[in-house]
Amino acid sequence: MTVSSVPAPGPHGGDGTRLAAALGMDPDSVLDLSASLNPCAPDVAALVAARAGAVRRYPDVEVPTSALASVLGVEPASLVLTNGGAEAIALVAAARPVGWVDEPDFSLYARHLAALDRGGLRWRSNPHNPTGRLADAAETADVWDEAFYPLATGSWTRGDPEAIVVGSLTKVFACPGLRVGYVRCPDGELAEELRRRQPRWSVNGLACAVLPELLATADLGGWAATIAALRCDLVQCLEAAGLRPDPSDAAYVLVRQAPGLRDHLALGGVLVRDAGSFGVAGGVRIAVPDRPGLDRLARALKGWHP
Repeated sequence: MTVSSVPAPGPHGGDGTRLAAALGMDPDSVLDLSASLNPCAPDVAALVAARAGAVRRYPDVEVPTSALASVLGVEPASLVLTNGGAEAIALVAAARPVGWVDEPDFSLYARHLAALDRGGLRWRSNPHNPTGRLADAAETADVWDEAFYPLATGSWTRGDPEAIVVGSLTKVFACPGLRVGYVRCPDGELAEELRRRQPRWSVNGLACAVLPELLATADLGGWAATIAALRCDLVQCLEAAGLRPDPSDAAYVLVRQAPGLRDHLALGGVLVRDAGSFGVAGGVRIAVPDRPGLDRLARALKGWHP
């Protein structure tokens, strides 16, 4: 395989399956650091296998919604369980179609909004995506995306009572194929409006069955501390290769100047996120790996020159 045959980046990362096909590898053999998932998460597959019987029944979101509301400290009536964070964003944007995004930020916000206007709701990721910096305590937004917040802070939410919050549990538990997200609304009226817009049985039965048990395994404080230590090691690894990552509070770092790095690493079965979709041309976003992943990344970096 040559650089020219490395699959082009998709719009949102998570291209490990396509790279595996190009390399003739098992997808599990690709180190996919283009998707920023919890490197400390327990193995979700075992829990899913134990609940496989749920596929014989229509999903019921009542129990998982109550379980999630309990850990978030909100009323179940103000919470909408969704088919991943992507559906959460799409539902809010459909209900409030005029908004504003200070670029660079996650591209799905602007993609789903019908119109961009500074007079509309302000959308903001926290920690910021792709830089990884947490918002200042005094900073406000109308819609907060807290998909990566638990892994950066050890807390489920910042808790702004008047804001809409979207989240992605698939980041926290490293299970993007399961598709579990949510919208936390400031009132039950908006939550009910979103539920009316949502397709029936949007959240699949396996996700509904597994979610309460997943929540019980959460160790946010321990995970955040471990990720912070791993992030320091990742920064040192990148700096040793001549790269200069931005300061980050998240489970990923942004390297603004790294032309050719994605393709070089891909040849070794290591995938990082092209930051072009964030408007950072020539940059990459790299998820924090576990320690074996960090060793593999260090080996893959050999032979690359800035």
